[in-house]
Amino acid sequence: MSQAEEWSIKNLLEWTTSFFSKKGIDSPRLDAEVLLAFALKTTRVDLFVRYDEKPDESVRSQFRDLVRRRSLGEPVAYLVGKKEFYSLDFTVDLNVLIPRPETEQLVLETIEHIKKADKTASAESDDESLERRVWSICDVGVGSGCIAVALAKYVAKSRLVAIDVSASALDVAKKNAEKHKVADKIEFLEGNLLDSVPLDLPEERRFDIIASNPPYVSESEYDDLEPSVKNFEPKLALLGGPTGAELPVRLARQAPDRLKSGGGLFMELSPTTVGLVADEMKADGRWIDVEIRRDFARVDRFIHARRK
Repeated sequence: MSQAEEWSIKNLLEWTTSFFSKKGIDSPRLDAEVLLAFALKTTRVDLFVRYDEKPDESVRSQFRDLVRRRSLGEPVAYLVGKKEFYSLDFTVDLNVLIPRPETEQLVLETIEHIKKADKTASAESDDESLERRVWSICDVGVGSGCIAVALAKYVAKSRLVAIDVSASALDVAKKNAEKHKVADKIEFLEGNLLDSVPLDLPEERRFDIIASNPPYVSESEYDDLEPSVKNFEPKLALLGGPTGAELPVRLARQAPDRLKSGGGLFMELSPTTVGLVADEMKADGRWIDVEIRRDFARVDRFIHARRK
């Protein structure tokens, strides 16, 4: 179409979907809808109500630039500055990983663990002691804050420590905590893994749970990552070492000294190294009940373990 007046919302979506398909983009129609809704400052649902509307030139110009950048591999989440995670909208930028569905499962299983423990405690304890319990949780490698914020939001009685080696990532996480009104429940620390948490904490000040999606991509895997990941998402948050297991193993070695007796470690890992990390933990006499769990795609993805 050469006539500007012919570019209705319907025609823009159809053309862009076809263009993205030819570029090999996985979700061409969805991406087209998200980007056009962003340019129009509206919702995807609203696009269908306004199908015949013809956006003005300023909107079309912004949309063209978004389409161009997407066609070069830039992720939609960075283009629109947000990503939904666990029914919450998270601000994201190039300083943080884009939250993924697998990590939603990590949050879900952590919450289920807490609910089960509370139910057991309710059956075994008096109401007054249960009323006083506040879950102490640490998110290692907080990134956008998706794990820490979701847990703070959905675990009413919780206090969290959120750690990241990147000051820029911590800034994003703090914004998301404020956005979802849980900033008062989260302490943010800059540091590498658990280095910023003292070793000599008394038992009552240690964590009940450590939840983490640490860097776990190996050097060879990193070289083969899709361009939309390798060229845009922060390498610091992806690369776990030569084999990918180095940082997760280090975290597993640090965690027992920061967990209460019986406290849990919940980690998301690569299917290629989750077994190596689990074997390392089983050989460490401080862990019990080391368990590998699968994600929704039936792929080995998570480690759950308890400190002896």
